[in-house]
Amino acid sequence: MPSNSPSSLPVQPSARRRRPRTHARTAVTLTAALAAIGVLASTAPAQAAPAPAPARTAAAHHADGLKCQGRGTDSDALIRYRTDIVIKAPLSTVFKLQTDIERWPSWQAPVLSAKRLDHGPLRAGSQFRWTTPAPATPTTPETTLNITSTVRGLDRNSCIRWTGPAVGEGLSIDEGVHVWNFTKVKGGVRVQTEETWTGAQVEADVPLATSMLGAGLEQWLRELKTTAEAHAAGPCA
Repeated sequence: MPSNSPSSLPVQPSARRRRPRTHARTAVTLTAALAAIGVLASTAPAQAAPAPAPARTAAAHHADGLKCQGRGTDSDALIRYRTDIVIKAPLSTVFKLQTDIERWPSWQAPVLSAKRLDHGPLRAGSQFRWTTPAPATPTTPETTLNITSTVRGLDRNSCIRWTGPAVGEGLSIDEGVHVWNFTKVKGGVRVQTEETWTGAQVEADVPLATSMLGAGLEQWLRELKTTAEAHAAGPCA
């Protein structure tokens, strides 16, 4: 959807105790994924990033963050972005678009390829592999991220949570955790999304990584809205 990089800058200090990180992982199954590994979500190419949401404490994030089946994003993550949008389309249309993984490239410009690694309805335990471009930054080259995501929780027409690493040449995100909530509102559906990234490369420049994450998620929501509303207005809506 909107993701991961080595940097010549020192890793910013944190008051929190952090788990040890590896600098790169091979693109194997999403042990924790989306990049919307979940986390992974996607990085929007050549697009100005929106201002990050106001910073809040880790405790506040943990308490009021988005959840699916009682589980949310990484409460210890330094890189986090949350946003939402209202889509004027049926809930079933929005949820189907979001969970029909292999059709992502047809409506999401940043998704170059997407392939399910299992069959049948998307469900907890499902895995998918997808690719998205990552633009060059002052410390990392332009590359393509290979993301293997694992669905950790899914309630149909309500929520989905996935996790996983993203790996590219000269850039990696150790773990992305991505949560989506879908709620009926007057005139349509409110879609909320929250994602966190962890890893030494992205944590070397937290503001830049947060900006990249935010740009990817904002673009994802805009394109989901455009596509869902076009489907709803069509002759078969």
